[in-house]
Amino acid sequence: MEPTGDAGLLEVIAAAPQLRTPDETEAFLDSLALDELASMWCALQRVSRRDQVSSVWALKLYFDHLPHRRPQAALDLVLEVLRTEADKPTVMQLDDKFLPVLLHAHDPDLIARIEREAEHNDRLRWLLGGVHVAPDDPSMSRIAGLADSKAWQADHQAQRTPREPLDCAGMSVAALARAWVEQYSRSERDQDDNLFALMDFEHELCEDDPDKLIDLVLEILKIEANPVLLSLLAAGPLEDVISTATIDRIEREARSNERFRDLLGGVWYYRASDELKARLDALVGESRW
Repeated sequence: MEPTGDAGLLEVIAAAPQLRTPDETEAFLDSLALDELASMWCALQRVSRRDQVSSVWALKLYFDHLPHRRPQAALDLVLEVLRTEADKPTVMQLDDKFLPVLLHAHDPDLIARIEREAEHNDRLRWLLGGVHVAPDDPSMSRIAGLADSKAWQADHQAQRTPREPLDCAGMSVAALARAWVEQYSRSERDQDDNLFALMDFEHELCEDDPDKLIDLVLEILKIEANPVLLSLLAAGPLEDVISTATIDRIEREARSNERFRDLLGGVWYYRASDELKARLDALVGESRW
């Protein structure tokens, strides 16, 4: 990963006085040269979750909206990234949200332009191989005929396969906590199947051994203080494990552990039973995030 330099660049850009409101952000970024915009998009893909402060989110929001607001400009950006960015895992992030939004807009002019570009652009045909195409979608079937799905799937599989697969069931709680922090810190670009193995194991613990899942939450709190990761911890394993069967222990831990009590402020429990809500309200008080 390369978060430090990229994050520093994005922080400088996001701190510009022109970026005080979403409209000003759009106006400023729309005025940038295409190569600058492409470099910024690539940098965003390499920012770790722990570095995704509010200014970085403002930039991400701009790129999320761009295919809806200015589809032709968004396609320009796709082509520029394909032309200039050598790192495949970074480029593959175009297939996460960006390119599918463009394709599913069903803009005939856009589809026709993509067809023309793909005729002489191997990287674009490779990128199109990662886009899901509905069998009954006539405009998308034209794209499917150009896509190099085989090459894309090979690269996707390589990117998702971890060098050292996690054996979650055989790990101590302390080791699981370190793995949780490492996996959830990664940018989407750097995630692999270890994250999904860990998520599956969390689900298993929630069903079969909720006390161990609470142990894991407490262990993570011992080693991590990043607000972004703590929000994921609260909205993920902690929220999932709270139930009438675990509330007694939740109360005990909250009374003796201030950080755990604060973490409860990031849990949404509006669908809980009235009794469970009342007990959680008593713990959280005015500390809801």
